Amino acid sequence: MKKILRRKRKTNPEDVDLSWQRYLLPPVHPEGVKIIGVAVAIILILGILSRFFLIIGLPALAFVYYFFRNPTRIPPEGEGLVLAPADGIVSNIKAVVPPRALGMPEEPLTRVSIFMSVFNVHVNRAPVTGTVTKLYYRPGKFVSVADKDSEDNERQEILMTTKKGTQIAFTQIAGLVARRIYCPLHVGQQLKAGEVFGMIRFGSRLDVFLPKGVEPEVKLGQTMVAGETVLAHLKEK
Repeated sequence: MKKILRRKRKTNPEDVDLSWQRYLLPPVHPEGVKIIGVAVAIILILGILSRFFLIIGLPALAFVYYFFRNPTRIPPEGEGLVLAPADGIVSNIKAVVPPRALGMPEEPLTRVSIFMSVFNVHVNRAPVTGTVTKLYYRPGKFVSVADKDSEDNERQEILMTTKKGTQIAFTQIAGLVARRIYCPLHVGQQLKAGEVFGMIRFGSRLDVFLPKGVEPEVKLGQTMVAGETVLAHLKEK
């Protein structure tokens, strides 16, 4: 495995938001706005009946806001970067045949799995810049995906192709308590590396299949930051 490289950014310090709002009031994903609105309405109605509901409702509301947070991320500059599509911990790195429904060659590729706990940011970001060339949704069960494989889990399989023709497959997998995969992508859609493309509610996993001959630059147990951590460098010419 190659030595892990530190990413370099060319960021003007004046462009970085260091205000208290960045940490206490980060932006919220659009999927969370309506849920937060419903939660506020319920808490207010119940609060009129009893103060008890306000006492337990406000912390619950804070958690809902926290769960749907969508913090600003600054993707590193560089050609051929494969970025982490999710926050979390690298739970598995091994050779696996990519999803057959995506039409890729049936040969093992290095798969990097990122496990998201309920405390991680659950917004997902594109690992590369390119075009969405295939999508396949599979309904299924909700089994723990922290450290094992399960073909029964609900999942959204995605294939992207870079401008130079390299294919990158990645999969959103619903976990034990996850109950909805949100992926509004369509075939032909253009994405930039680090761009938000969807999310999974509550604990779940993202798998990235690296092209043949590309080695991961992360290790087991390493903490990932979606849209910023470099998983690998593509060997594109």
